Amino acid sequence: MKIASILTLSIATVGAALLMPASPATGQSQIDNAIPADMAVRFAGKAGTVCGTVGKARFAENSEGTPTFLYMGGNFPRHTFTARIPGDARAKFKPAPETLEGKDVCVIGNIQRDAARAEIVVSSPSNLKLATIR
Repeated sequence: MKIASILTLSIATVGAALLMPASPATGQSQIDNAIPADMAVRFAGKAGTVCGTVGKARFAENSEGTPTFLYMGGNFPRHTFTARIPGDARAKFKPAPETLEGKDVCVIGNIQRDAARAEIVVSSPSNLKLATIR
């Protein structure tokens, strides 16, 4: 998988997401080093940029910590990667993260192992980017 471009997901006060080209700081070096979601578990314990299509997005409002999950790297429940947004960070994401279902995204952060899967905890919208994946 190659990443053609990463777009910054900016949050507008009216609640609509605006797409802007990535800045040089988030540009080509992250594109060149992007990790496909189905290979992220191999990079557990390291910081990185994991990219893939959000196969399913779920707000677990009745679970402890009220997290939002973005499942990537295959169909749920056989996915290989999860981006987890803690409930206390959810309000920072406008529109709601569930709107990313079916979209190509890149997640930036520390890759952790969660059972047989990989996971990044995303506490800031700046660590979640829309992407064009080829």
